[in-house]
Amino acid sequence: MDEISMDRMAENIKTIISRIAHAAKKAGRLPQEILLCAACKSRSVQTIKKSAALAVDIFGENRMQEMAVNFDADAYMGKACHFIGHVQTNKVKKIVGLANVIQSVDSLRLLKAINREALAKNLCQDILFQINLGDETSKDGADKADLESMLEAAAGMHNVRVKGLMAIPPITDNVSESQRYFAMLRALLEEAKSYQYENMPLDTLSMGMTDSFEAAIVEGANIVRIGTGIYGPR
Repeated sequence: MDEISMDRMAENIKTIISRIAHAAKKAGRLPQEILLCAACKSRSVQTIKKSAALAVDIFGENRMQEMAVNFDADAYMGKACHFIGHVQTNKVKKIVGLANVIQSVDSLRLLKAINREALAKNLCQDILFQINLGDETSKDGADKADLESMLEAAAGMHNVRVKGLMAIPPITDNVSESQRYFAMLRALLEEAKSYQYENMPLDTLSMGMTDSFEAAIVEGANIVRIGTGIYGPR
């Protein structure tokens, strides 16, 4: 894979930040409310370090092994790293405490495993619940109908803190269709807030990627996950 130059990444990020600001203004929001998450799956340590010196707020990793290597190499340069990929229960031990936030918690079984490991490590792990908005069998994520029971279970756990929701909606070229899914996740977050659980900030919506982040911002996203838009195609 060809390495992208720092100048090219800087230009890409500048363009993305401008688009974030424009979308935020359209939605009557402040641009600083929205965090830019660099989805750095399969990128080299050198490339990630270059991007860490730019206006990236957090990093998003899909693979535990890559995240561990990048932490060891200080590739994130002290910036936060979220785990955004599918979490296998046998990898929970290595992810808990390493990722600042695990965005992809999609089952009660996984939630319990994270809580047990966080208890063993004497820490509280921040998480997001990943919801499968389009009911796609090819994608991870909990069913919308399971959200209430997962929230109720998390309310009784002392070593996880539910920060909000994440989703990867169905791919579509139709902006209004994307926005409909993002609005659905926002409505689910509002519903979650109505339960008023004490240990759940529920202040985070992670949604929107390179081709859809502006529509996500209009619907309330405060983390957008951008890979290709920063690093170019894999």
